[in-house]
Amino acid sequence: MKKAIQLTKADFLTKVVNYETSPNEWNYLGDKPAIVDFYADWCGPCKMVGPVLEELAKEYEGKIYVYKVDTETEQELAAVFGIQSIPTLLFIPMNDKPQIAQGALPKNTLIEVINDVLKVK
Repeated sequence: MKKAIQLTKADFLTKVVNYETSPNEWNYLGDKPAIVDFYADWCGPCKMVGPVLEELAKEYEGKIYVYKVDTETEQELAAVFGIQSIPTLLFIPMNDKPQIAQGALPKNTLIEVINDVLKVK
């Protein structure tokens, strides 16, 4: 069973941040830190990082959200976040600004980011 949650723009506006009502402010709407994976089905590196994110979603269940945004179907979301290359990961801590990383990061790097940026052990 997949643990990563597919997001549409409507979901994003209610679960992550409503950039339409607050375009200049980052007000995270979630109750746990999150990772948002901007990907496309045709992208090779995305296919490598996808299963790793599923593992992390299971391992950190109840502690973080792992969201996925298909940049092909959600082009506006990709544009709002200036996604130039995929995969691009958006790391969202509870009380801080989000950080963006590009490329298929290895699992150990992702765990470090979860610990250091998202403050989840």
